[in-house]
Amino acid sequence: MGSAVRDHQQQLHPCDSLLLELNVIWDEVGEPDTVRDKTLLELEQECLDVYRRKVDQANRCRAQLRQSIAEAEAEVAGICSAIGEPPVHVRQKLHGLREELNAIIPYLEEMRTKKVERWNQFVHVLEEIKKISSEIRPSDFVPFKTPVDQSDLSLRKFEELTKELESLQKEKRERLKQVMDHLNTLHSLCEVLGIDFKQTVHEVHPSLDEAEGSKNLSNTTIERLALAVDRLREIKIQRMQKLQDFASTMLELWNLMDTPIEEQQMFQNVTCNIAASEHEITEPNTLSIDFLSYVEAEVLRLEQLKGSKMKDLVLKKKSELEEHRRRAHLIGEEGYSDEFNIEAIESGAIDPALVLEQIEAHIATVKDEAFSRKDILEKVERFLNACEEEAWLEDYNKDDNRYNAGKGAHLTLKRAEKARILVNKIPGMVDVLTTKIIAWENERGKEFTYDGVRLLSMLDEYMIVRQEKEQEKKRQR
Repeated sequence: MGSAVRDHQQQLHPCDSLLLELNVIWDEVGEPDTVRDKTLLELEQECLDVYRRKVDQANRCRAQLRQSIAEAEAEVAGICSAIGEPPVHVRQKLHGLREELNAIIPYLEEMRTKKVERWNQFVHVLEEIKKISSEIRPSDFVPFKTPVDQSDLSLRKFEELTKELESLQKEKRERLKQVMDHLNTLHSLCEVLGIDFKQTVHEVHPSLDEAEGSKNLSNTTIERLALAVDRLREIKIQRMQKLQDFASTMLELWNLMDTPIEEQQMFQNVTCNIAASEHEITEPNTLSIDFLSYVEAEVLRLEQLKGSKMKDLVLKKKSELEEHRRRAHLIGEEGYSDEFNIEAIESGAIDPALVLEQIEAHIATVKDEAFSRKDILEKVERFLNACEEEAWLEDYNKDDNRYNAGKGAHLTLKRAEKARILVNKIPGMVDVLTTKIIAWENERGKEFTYDGVRLLSMLDEYMIVRQEKEQEKKRQR
């Protein structure tokens, strides 16, 4: 019978088999029915509790799967919306929620990767915009009117930022060119003026004297650079005028004192700039304080040397004046010797510089008058040469042996023939000279003198003497 029971138990459900085995045990033990009923009720309740827990667990798992799918789909939709791509429906006819979730996860990861890549592109552009803005805008400038976040990573937004970046890059290039032009000008000015370039630009903005790194390109920096350029250019012009004044004084003193060329060449770099414009002076330290002091010291030395040589200078200029008057056949004016009296200069009664100035003024006047007399004096020279030939011809005609053949006789005959032709032209010369002299005197309002004698009187006297000689010749014939 035991074998039959075991076979029957094997054919039952495990729970029924266990319940049957429990009843057998209870029968052997003699367990009361009340205890049995109570125990069976407890077993049923425990089974229900186990089933309920399993059902609840299954419900939670299903809810979690649905939530994960919904969250994944929502995240995919959000990423698609952010990067500006149309949403893709991943759900297909699959067996269960797990397969749905497993199908959407790879696509979600792909979209996350796209979003990260797109955001990295945005970050690069945004950092460039902020960097350039910090260089060309004031320190309190806010580069974006609305904050840029990951809610809008569309290509349209990226293109907007890219265009803004390109606009800033163009503006930066233009500003950088302005700054570099100002810096180059400042460098040239500092070199010429002997001023520390690095210190000058550091005072404008510390970033400008750094070889590496970005430079501040704001309006304030550009304006301060322009002001620095204007300030140094004004200093350059002032120093240039001072140097040119020194150069002019040097040349005057060199000319006065006949300074040797070798000594003058030591300051060739000074005198070569005497008529230079501001932009033509580019040599380093040409207008530095040290160099100007050096040139000024040389000018002072020449001034002192000039004082010791003033007497010689006055004598030299006086001789030059007399030579000009001699060449122009002008005599000295009344009081000429007293005006340039050397003894008065030595005693200090007359300022030698004033005397030199007066002599220079006389020389200029004599040169001007000599120029106006040039044409007449040339004709006077020809007239005097003709008169000399006339005198020679008179002596020749008085020589009774003039026709005797001898050495050089043919040359003398030729000269006599030329002299007769020239003498016959003298009346015409006198007429031309008279006309020009009268015109000159009317224009100048004074007499035309030749070595102190009025030239018209000389011509009149000559014509009178000539007529007397001709009358005498007629009487002798």
